[in-house]
Amino acid sequence: METEKIKETIHMISDENLDVRTITMGISLLDCIDSDSDVACKRIYEKITTKAKHLVEVGHQIEIEYGIPIINKRISVTPISIIAAASNDKDYFKYAQTLDKAAKVLGVNFIGGFSALVQKGYQTGDLKLIRSLPQVLAETELVCASVNVGSTRSGINMDAVAEMGKIIKQASERSFMSNTKLVVFCNAVEDNPFMAGAFHGVGERDTVINVGVSGPGVVKHALEKVKGSSMDVVAETIKQTAFKVTRMGQLVGTIASERLGVPFGIVDLSLAPTPAVGDSVAQILEEIGLEKVGTHGTTAALALLNDAVKKGGIMACSHVGGLSGAFIPVSEDAGMIDGVNSGSLNIEKLEAMTAVCSVGLDMIAIPGKTPAETISAMIADEAAIGMINNKTTAVRVLPIQGKDVGETVEFGGLLGYAPVMAVNNASSAAMIHRGGLIPAPIHSFKN
Repeated sequence: METEKIKETIHMISDENLDVRTITMGISLLDCIDSDSDVACKRIYEKITTKAKHLVEVGHQIEIEYGIPIINKRISVTPISIIAAASNDKDYFKYAQTLDKAAKVLGVNFIGGFSALVQKGYQTGDLKLIRSLPQVLAETELVCASVNVGSTRSGINMDAVAEMGKIIKQASERSFMSNTKLVVFCNAVEDNPFMAGAFHGVGERDTVINVGVSGPGVVKHALEKVKGSSMDVVAETIKQTAFKVTRMGQLVGTIASERLGVPFGIVDLSLAPTPAVGDSVAQILEEIGLEKVGTHGTTAALALLNDAVKKGGIMACSHVGGLSGAFIPVSEDAGMIDGVNSGSLNIEKLEAMTAVCSVGLDMIAIPGKTPAETISAMIADEAAIGMINNKTTAVRVLPIQGKDVGETVEFGGLLGYAPVMAVNNASSAAMIHRGGLIPAPIHSFKN
């Protein structure tokens, strides 16, 4: 690299919050399946602790040698509903305990894949896994879960949507932190390195290294240098910045792959904010020209940002995947929190924004008294956006028991804090109770 580019990268890391958000090792558990759950769990534990034995160590080595912060080291596994379906267990808590134990022994931040794919209907283990979720989320520390309830090709499973509203409500009654580890998807992808929605798809290799980069602060600083310029210049500036950020992700992924002896999968170039000052997607949108995120023009500015990030990133890396867009989690983004507190940002506007970004209604605190059917209806709306637009959407909403609109809840760490947001009080219960399947859109038929 040229000296000037090295200096520029160092400046991005030291002053602009540039980091590699995660290196995530995906591990297939298909060869661990057994009708005896004790045998299956023993195989799962042995495979995870063997394959990922040096993951944390290698991550630390790269940080020290290259001066690149790697915030999280994570593992994703094959959806457990598939692995556990061969057993006759009434619930899958034992499998979750095994994942949690393995993650703690290895020292990783999270392990994802306590998941079910039910977009067209339930298979043997799906309901068992889903109904295990409240206990699993409350009684394990590092296990993350996801459920895919819809897709462009199959439509939306409204029975699963209704069930997930109840599950989220039940989980919130056990612990206000439970639902921070649960995502409900439409069009879930198989190579997502970001939690809580990461799982290792059945079409993936036996093991793989995926990297998630981040850099909202870098993009904001770049835009500060082109104040007053046209939107064409804004888009080009974001694109060039995303290129630089993604190159760093590819470097880290390549090195980690070589040292671990595991194939390199993808770089996910999503802009993932943190509660830190200057590391906000909302503040990028405000730098583009909005007084406050949530005002008119927010969706257009976010569409520009998302597209430019993808264009820049895809030129920098031969394997771009995952979600690759801008995340808009409320609790993790200081600018989003300011928007909510000022009254310019509400759930309806966030829903509109999810039509043009990754991934959905994310880390949103809502009143604990919110009915399960209302939560299900929020999931249905997001799934509809994903299904019609052929993109990934998701919901990670957090009913906070004993709190109401305007109060604040503290999650800590990268999860930040959130003001409790208002939801529409009109009931959606009659619609949710219908169940069934919302048919796939006409453009899904492409064979």
